[in-house]
Amino acid sequence: MNKKLTAIIEREGNGFVSLCPELDVASQGDTIDEAKKNLQEALELFFETASPEEVKTRLHDEVYVTQVEVAVG
Repeated sequence: MNKKLTAIIEREGNGFVSLCPELDVASQGDTIDEAKKNLQEALELFFETASPEEVKTRLHDEVYVTQVEVAVG
């Protein structure tokens, strides 16, 4: 079974950090593709090792990624 999850990737220093907000699982890599691949591996490991109760507790079914405009200065 496959499940689609959100991956947020941002530059941090000389590399990239990847985050899955549905489960609060993160990883990193030297490139965007590496950070994404490493996040996929971390998520697969999570699903392999977590109990059904932990998955149910941590999994957020509704995650919205959007932008907001704020006044600065």
